Amino acid sequence: MPTERPPAILVLHGARGDLSRRFVLPALAALAEADLLPPDWALLGTGRSDMPDEDFVEIVRDTLADHPAREAVVRRARFTADVTRDEPGAMPELLDDLAEELGGAPHVVHYLAVPPSAFARTTRALAAHGLHRGPGTVRVVYEKPYGTSPDSFAQLDAAVHEVLDEDQVFRIDHFLGKEATQNLHVLRLANELFATVWDREHVEQVQIDVPETLDVADRAEFYDATGAALDMLVTHLFQVLAEVAMEPPDVLDAQHLAAAREEVLAALRPIDPAEVVLGQFDGYRDLDAVADESDTDTYVAARVWVDDDRWRGVPFLLRTGKRMAADAQQVTLVLRRGRDTLLGGEVAPGRLTVSLAGDGAIQLTTTVKRPGPVPALALGTARLDLDDVSGGDPLPPYASLLDDVLRGDRSLFPTPVALEQAWRAFAPVLGDDRPAPIVYHPDTWGPEEADRLAAPSGWALP
Repeated sequence: MPTERPPAILVLHGARGDLSRRFVLPALAALAEADLLPPDWALLGTGRSDMPDEDFVEIVRDTLADHPAREAVVRRARFTADVTRDEPGAMPELLDDLAEELGGAPHVVHYLAVPPSAFARTTRALAAHGLHRGPGTVRVVYEKPYGTSPDSFAQLDAAVHEVLDEDQVFRIDHFLGKEATQNLHVLRLANELFATVWDREHVEQVQIDVPETLDVADRAEFYDATGAALDMLVTHLFQVLAEVAMEPPDVLDAQHLAAAREEVLAALRPIDPAEVVLGQFDGYRDLDAVADESDTDTYVAARVWVDDDRWRGVPFLLRTGKRMAADAQQVTLVLRRGRDTLLGGEVAPGRLTVSLAGDGAIQLTTTVKRPGPVPALALGTARLDLDDVSGGDPLPPYASLLDDVLRGDRSLFPTPVALEQAWRAFAPVLGDDRPAPIVYHPDTWGPEEADRLAAPSGWALP
């Protein structure tokens, strides 16, 4: 129960930044509204320069302007300069004061909503001022991308483990916090109908598709140094692939889920650059902070292979991009056909689709007889929207994962072994054989060259 939780302090590094305002502060408010925070807690925002508490309170108040739990967060908010400066400011003393106010030994969560380039520096600064340990539990949350190459991942992971024990580290990937992503486990384990077809004997291909209509203008400087493949493919899409392809664990706990994900990613064949299509939307180079000759990808489609007994020979098709024709977040299993023709018509492959957007949905598309006196085939679809499930009260993904951090539940957080395997598989795309991005028109489905990856069935979207 929430009332049994020990006191907690959330130290939000980079509290004035875009990530904090768009995701972390609203997640904290969602937990407050759901009564999932301990009775005694505090929010300590940090930044490169100091500011009065009153100014930070106004930032929080503006950020949560329409949230019913706004004042519950506002009245807990304080601010101080971060610890990466030459002088650490008042943070160590403030944490001691807050700990005493809250009961002496609160849990402390350091949430690093800062650029990835600052992860190692901030981690070392916490250690330099003794903030990586405390009378209560100390946990540190890292955003993605956790490294930008196999070498940078290894360097960052070594720096983190010089300071922290692995059980203190939470590498957040909000796709794993989505209700529908978590439902992939239940869909398979609790339903024999789906469990029996979840393999290469019954599945022709798997598609993980996350097109976005969004532009990148408000974060072009970050994006131009990253691109779609680094921002999405090696992070979100690989993690969702692991959820789809894992062997069903005996227990849905952190230890067994982590091992299952690690086994899948270890079986992931290094990507063949010939099976990757990169794209860049027309007009990207005209954005402020983007170089005139930038070859940053705003679109990526890839065909990858899991070389294990369950999935060997089944292509996994991963696609994401900016300025595309529609928004979606979905996993589609394209099912093999029992026969090619029936009633004089061609039998279309069935599809099991799990939408990860919002509260999620499960959709089954299958061949049926077209109603009427003439025997003919058609496709029929049945859909279950997960927000229609009675008794449910879903949390937004960031709120769900922040709740897990506060409780110390690591079930939905990638391990360093899983990330190491992801970088191993992705490495060929970073080399000299990286394909050149193909220009595509905004509000389309990206370069037509990606259609060959999904043959013969084609992309489920559009």
